[in-house]
Amino acid sequence: MERGTEHLSRFEPVAPGEVQVTRALISVSDKTGLVEFARGLAELGIELVSTGGTARELTAAGLQVRQVSELTGFPEIMDGRVKTLHPKLYGGILALRDDHAHMRQAEENDVEFVDLVCVNLYPFERTAARRGVGDPEVIENIDIGGPSMIRAAAKNFQFVAPVVTPESYDAVLAELREFDRRLSSTTRESLAAEAFAYTARYDTAIARWFQEKGADFPALMVRAFEKVLELPYGENPHQRAAYYSQVGTRTHVLSMISQLGGKELSYNNLLDLDAGRLTISEFQIPACAIIKHNNPCGVAVGKTALEAYQKAFECDPMSAYGGVVCLNRRVDRAMAEAIVAQFAEVIFARGYDEDALAVLESKPNMRILDDRERRNPDMIDPALRQVVGGMLVQDRDYDLEERSEMQVVSQRVPTEAEWGELSFAWKVCKHVRSNAVILCRDLKTVGIGAGQMSRVDSVRLAIEKARSPLQGAVLASDAYFPFADGPQLALQAGAIAIIQPGGSIRDPEVVEAVDAAGAAMVFTSRRHFRH
Repeated sequence: MERGTEHLSRFEPVAPGEVQVTRALISVSDKTGLVEFARGLAELGIELVSTGGTARELTAAGLQVRQVSELTGFPEIMDGRVKTLHPKLYGGILALRDDHAHMRQAEENDVEFVDLVCVNLYPFERTAARRGVGDPEVIENIDIGGPSMIRAAAKNFQFVAPVVTPESYDAVLAELREFDRRLSSTTRESLAAEAFAYTARYDTAIARWFQEKGADFPALMVRAFEKVLELPYGENPHQRAAYYSQVGTRTHVLSMISQLGGKELSYNNLLDLDAGRLTISEFQIPACAIIKHNNPCGVAVGKTALEAYQKAFECDPMSAYGGVVCLNRRVDRAMAEAIVAQFAEVIFARGYDEDALAVLESKPNMRILDDRERRNPDMIDPALRQVVGGMLVQDRDYDLEERSEMQVVSQRVPTEAEWGELSFAWKVCKHVRSNAVILCRDLKTVGIGAGQMSRVDSVRLAIEKARSPLQGAVLASDAYFPFADGPQLALQAGAIAIIQPGGSIRDPEVVEAVDAAGAAMVFTSRRHFRH
């Protein structure tokens, strides 16, 4: 073909499905699979255009690369901050190839078309998450040209293919090889959707970083979530479901967890697992929480994990059937044998001895989760709860009051042993659905009243659930008692000490009832509702 004819044909309108990839712009921070992908493009006769470190890596691999500055006729300046922001490049990406006016303007301005844009961005999230990193370094990792090129290519996906993840390289190459350097409209649209989600996540991380430096509750709250797991169904079989983790959080409910056996996790399993993990995180010594319908049905601590499990199970064996067992210790064979003697949906622990795992695997449906997460959750990350058409946002209820902050309001002061029981009960109470009333003895729950509409009914339920005499038990209530009737029921059943926030106008009547029974009572001055 004569040179003049080639020049004219380059600007002839072309339908979207007929666009052949002849030129690819590659500029990536994550260089995973870069050379292999670029080599595959070059082998198809596709020209490679690149910038900076990407161009150097491709050249070092023996590939012929054209600099972006040659295409634009403008050099990289300001330490690389400005290198791709040029109308000749964006004209080559954004031109509608089936629009005569666009093609005429492209010819008049000697625009060279770019048919594939392979770009991923500066590692802002990773940089911002580093300990001790300074603001200037974080800000320097805010990519400008990269998102612009991605969005331009994604907007014009009918003619230009945006490729933003190394995971896409093999499929894109395979389709280009099979269809003479063409990509289907379906593939292009799918790549565009991925590209816009990618830049949205990136911008969300940047916005969140700035927001966390300023207002606690900004006027516009932005968050991004990425899919971790497809779930078989939701709360009920007719509801579809998936699990997403929030981008940028230090930990999440499945972070650093391996499933070693059993069926796939369900939506309800994850809700219960979250409740269980939070409950046992209150304790440094061996602890066990058995969760059912997002509530603890038994919590205990012990000298060993086995002792903690046995004490937790004793609280309510009927409710523990089919529950989620959460431990903050490793599982040995004796522990495994105790668990398989019951029916558990999920076992969550910090490792398993080989012989213990063999025992647990005898229950093929039981989900066995190995917890390797040792990082603490991000304490400043707010709690989000979706309502119809909106989101409720609040600080997380992480903290608990120290003994020095509490006030003994009864005539009798709790003994040291009672203080230990009250502290345990108060830690557990925070993780039970309101109205929450907990009866404890020997550092284990013996009766739990959860989710009742009146506090006195929660007391009744906790007493009814108890499987042994309550003499010597302590009681915890997540909010104040509005009347003396609730404490009186517990005291008549055998309770000897009570911990509650206080704050009712009838507090004097409640204190009088406690004093009349010779019991002790402590006010914490802070409630812990969990709706």
